[in-house]
Amino acid sequence: MDNLEQFLAGERLDDVAIYIDEGQLGDDHNLGEAGKEVDTGIVLVVPGEAGRNAFKGATGIGAMEFAKEAMGRDGEVESTLAGGVCPDDDGDEAHNIEFVLSFAEAENEDVGGLYAEGEVIHAYAHCSCGVNFSHKWLAGSRQ
Repeated sequence: MDNLEQFLAGERLDDVAIYIDEGQLGDDHNLGEAGKEVDTGIVLVVPGEAGRNAFKGATGIGAMEFAKEAMGRDGEVESTLAGGVCPDDDGDEAHNIEFVLSFAEAENEDVGGLYAEGEVIHAYAHCSCGVNFSHKWLAGSRQ
């Protein structure tokens, strides 16, 4: 099981995952060695603080600041974190998910709901149209 599979299974609670669309990467990037290349870009799984710093360095936005903004709007992020569907995508203009930030949260019966069922994956995405949105699901429940 690779780092991303472990993360999506809820086994890397101290890490963050970052998806960066290929259109946001320069031709000379060497992130393929550090992450998992996917059809549309790359997904990195990075230890917590280093991951949040890397996210801010790559996007210019603080990770928690971005998450707070994105959680105000629901959308769909792919189960692999490599893109998604913008909630404003009505087919009239191009929508491309430029980056995704994700973290896993431990099971918490006291909170209830989804959190009582197991680890939860939180994903926050940014679309080329400027919309930020979020999606959360039970770790290991989506293929």
